[in-house]
Amino acid sequence: MSLKKRLSAITVLVLLLGIVFAIAISGKELQNQNNQNGEAPLVVNGKETLYIWYTDDALTPYISGAAVTYSENHDVRIVPVLESGLEYLENINKMSVEINSPDLYVVSHDSLEKAYLAGLAAPVNPGEGTDMETLYMGTGLQAVSYKDKLIGYPFYFETSCLLYNKTYLEDMAKKRIEAEEDVAQALAAEEALEENGPEGQAAQEADTAGNGTEETASESGGGQDEGMPDLPVDNGAAEAEEELTEAQKLAIETRMKQMLPATIENIKTLADEYDAPEQVESIFRWDVTDIFYNYFFVGDTINMGGEAGWDVEQIDIYNEDAIASLRAYEELHQFFSIDTSEIDYDKVLEEFMTGKIIFTVVTTDAVAKLEAAKEDGSFVYDYGVLQTPHINDEIKSRSLSVTGCVAVNGYGQNQEIANDFARFLTSEYNDILYDRTGKVSAAKGVDYGSEALSVFAGEYENSISMPKMIETSNFWVQLEVAFSQIWDGADANKKLKELSEQIMQQITGREFTEEYIREVQKKEEPEEEN
Repeated sequence: MSLKKRLSAITVLVLLLGIVFAIAISGKELQNQNNQNGEAPLVVNGKETLYIWYTDDALTPYISGAAVTYSENHDVRIVPVLESGLEYLENINKMSVEINSPDLYVVSHDSLEKAYLAGLAAPVNPGEGTDMETLYMGTGLQAVSYKDKLIGYPFYFETSCLLYNKTYLEDMAKKRIEAEEDVAQALAAEEALEENGPEGQAAQEADTAGNGTEETASESGGGQDEGMPDLPVDNGAAEAEEELTEAQKLAIETRMKQMLPATIENIKTLADEYDAPEQVESIFRWDVTDIFYNYFFVGDTINMGGEAGWDVEQIDIYNEDAIASLRAYEELHQFFSIDTSEIDYDKVLEEFMTGKIIFTVVTTDAVAKLEAAKEDGSFVYDYGVLQTPHINDEIKSRSLSVTGCVAVNGYGQNQEIANDFARFLTSEYNDILYDRTGKVSAAKGVDYGSEALSVFAGEYENSISMPKMIETSNFWVQLEVAFSQIWDGADANKKLKELSEQIMQQITGREFTEEYIREVQKKEEPEEEN
């Protein structure tokens, strides 16, 4: 689900919150009455039955398989139920007074505050001796935390990383090495001419040509354009690769890694220096209209509820570093002109696969799409994934993440078994989660079988979880609007100030005015007089 659809769903949930609380109160009273009357949990064929609800059909094969496996080893029957995502929590409330109510359910972590306050998410109880910190990544545990309680089991995650065309960068590394060798050869010839005259120069050139046959990928020992042509976009690239020695391959790989951007400033420098192949239309292009792919610019400078995202006392939107981050974003428009009316994520990924883009920002779904395209031959390049670049050496970046989690219904009568199955589903059976669903596990120690997915897992561990606070549920819509306006020329300082004032007014319930922050202008170094 895209962030825009997710935000729409959150808006609906907020509007329904009053209904949710009313139902929760009546449901709790009826549940207590049932417990007092001694009614037993539902039993089918001698086994207790638990219901697990979820809204994403992609999870069906995984949850169904886990239910069968668990039932084979436990005296319990697990029944998966695929439900509509519309009015999901409201329907869970309604069904919580019925005999086949959900005992546990899959939900996005940013809905946990609403669920907990309605009594639908009980604090987890994974069993005696179970250490949650050894089972799940720290970001996942923060995502399912509320007021210092764990109210869910981290299941899978989504976050963003930097995707790059490895074929193009390797070709660039080759050409740089060749250019340096050409310079070295020219300098050696010049030194030979100065020391030994024309005969010495001729001997030096002959010696260099002989060495070049063995040490460079070009038998002719020619210049940059003749010795290392642009890599073709077909299987000819494989033949060129076979001509290289292992030492040459290692040198190219080392140089390419040195070229990989650690900051946005590095990308801008690369854009200035790179003589791109004809088919390349942009060095860096991404969906600037979706906050999920933009948030890393301000992720380390804005505080929305603390690390766990629930504390309204920890709100800091308007500050010097956040303004500087958005200034850097603002300046990128000069380097990478992107029309917000025409850009979207799917289009950008398609352009990357056709070799028109070198860098872009993607979510985990890109890995499966790229691998499928490589298999059917429609994607002929190699690719790599990096953690999102920092803004510069001083200002760091931090991606946004969303964690799918499993919550145990606070009204359920089978909470001990529900907790045990939730733990099993999210931390024991999960080695096949990606293969069956395309979703990446939030558990520790998972072998993803993919270097790219391992990079995403590292990014997730450093990411900031989407907050759970009801009072700020519209923050993401407003921030996305601000990013779009800034990209199209609005002042970053002004827009960030307005956003902070709006959110703080929602939290405090009264008009709020931020003190204007005057940005410190860096002094330019005076030009030296001739």
